[in-house]
Amino acid sequence: MLAELGGVSKIIIAVGYTDLRLGINGLAQVVGSKYDLNPFEKGTLFLFCGRKTDRIKALLWEGDGFLLLYKRLEDGRFDWPRTPAQAACLTPEQYHYLLIGLNPLKPKIKQVKPQHVHIGTVFC
Repeated sequence: MLAELGGVSKIIIAVGYTDLRLGINGLAQVVGSKYDLNPFEKGTLFLFCGRKTDRIKALLWEGDGFLLLYKRLEDGRFDWPRTPAQAACLTPEQYHYLLIGLNPLKPKIKQVKPQHVHIGTVFC
C-alpha cells in the first residue's frame, strides 16, 4: 500500500524523530502543532519515523476519515533525514528513493575508487 500512491497528491516527510507509539490523533496533533500543517488536507500523505529506522508510519486524510499505515522492514533500514526541524514535501521520485533505502532529501550514490587497475586484461 505504501508503494502505491493512488489518491495521494502530496507527500510530506516529518524529518527527525517521531514517537511511533502515537496513533491517529497523536500524529495528527504532531502535524498541526510541530509542523503547523493541516492534517485534514485530503490527499496529503504524512510520513513519520521513530528512533528505530526499520519502521515508518503514514497518516492520510481521505475526506471521511484517517488512514494509518505502518511498515516494518524485515531486513534493512530507511535512510531518514534527521537534522532539520521542518517538514519537507517530497516528489514522487524522492518518495521512491525513500522506499528503496536512500535519503530522499540527499540521495547519493557511493563513489567507488578501484584499488587495482588491470590494464590490458580483456574480460568477455
